[in-house]
Amino acid sequence: MKFLRLGVCALVVFGVLAHGAVEPWARAVLETGAGILFLFWAVRVYIQEEETLLISPLLLPLSAFAVVVFGQWVFRSTVSTYSTRTELQLLVAYLLVLFVAVQAFRTRGDWRGFIWFLMVFGFLVAGFGILQHLTFNGKLYWFREMRFGGIPFGPYVNRNHFAGFMELVIPVSLVPLVMGKVRRERWVIVGLFATLPLGALFLSASRGGIISLGVELAALALLMVLRRAAGRHVLTGGVVVLLALLMVSWLGVRQVLERFSSLQGLEVTVGKRASMRADTWRIFLDHPWRGTGLGTLQTVFPQYESLYDGKVVNHTHNDYLEGLAETGLLGGVCCAGFLGVLFLESIRRLAPRNHAFAATIHLSGLVGCIGFLVHSLVDFNLHIPANVLLFFLLANLATCDIL
Repeated sequence: MKFLRLGVCALVVFGVLAHGAVEPWARAVLETGAGILFLFWAVRVYIQEEETLLISPLLLPLSAFAVVVFGQWVFRSTVSTYSTRTELQLLVAYLLVLFVAVQAFRTRGDWRGFIWFLMVFGFLVAGFGILQHLTFNGKLYWFREMRFGGIPFGPYVNRNHFAGFMELVIPVSLVPLVMGKVRRERWVIVGLFATLPLGALFLSASRGGIISLGVELAALALLMVLRRAAGRHVLTGGVVVLLALLMVSWLGVRQVLERFSSLQGLEVTVGKRASMRADTWRIFLDHPWRGTGLGTLQTVFPQYESLYDGKVVNHTHNDYLEGLAETGLLGGVCCAGFLGVLFLESIRRLAPRNHAFAATIHLSGLVGCIGFLVHSLVDFNLHIPANVLLFFLLANLATCDIL
């Protein structure tokens, strides 16, 4: 199983460093890697035979959603069979990685290793993002030209997608600190793993990211009150956030705001976002049951565009409306089922008080997912493969049974 765990982590690393795996070649590598991991697991089970099969409660609604998309493709109820097929391939890859992760991460030791991996990797990506911000020359990794423009931060072309990644990794280190589940001799290192990503998120100046972080902190506070877990360790979390803000101030908040205000014209305006949401809603009303086909918004949108500005609209900046427009009520019910399972199963696992480590693990995953889902109301992080992959892994972290 160690190879599978390493393989899952390697896919996360590759996806993030490959600009979120949004380009066709990166998606192909991600899909191939998922297939290889599943094949390795299948061969291993065939040889050993005594392997116990585990099924995540998240797999059922996600598989149902894949069936809906498969039906769109097979029965040609999509305006672009090619676009739907490519999205279906990526969806199957997510399913395979999630299935493999369920089999590979079972014990406390397995999850402890994954938590440390996320803390270290998030710290390194945050450090790279800050370094690139301070020495930015207009190119990704200081050498790759951005042909289609963008407001980059770290390995991501869009700072909002960098913020989406940070929203997922910050709770992994912050929640154990606040819950008092970190050994005293590790306070400094875990605190550093939380502080740098927090600072990087603030430096990215992503409004949606900062609001989502606020929701994460509010959700964490509420869940702690409900569990009656509030105590002196809450002060530790406050110190970490304060240190992150001091770091941002030290690096020069004025320069940060000036830089991004000069690039504000590259972002979608508030008026355009509102019109895109209204136009996407009209697409859904015209295709209420099966939608236009997953991945077809860019093809369909020009017929409904009410505020033309000469730019191609490939996403609505609201993943939920876009999902309804592309997959209709059938896909919407599957997505609602996934979210229902995620919240019900994770909250159920937070109830027992005799497994403090497991509860902290579940809470870290749940808080990360909450922030990510809130950000999807104003952006399209659910269309960034690397972020979606990590989101599913954290959803599994929130709902799994730790042996």
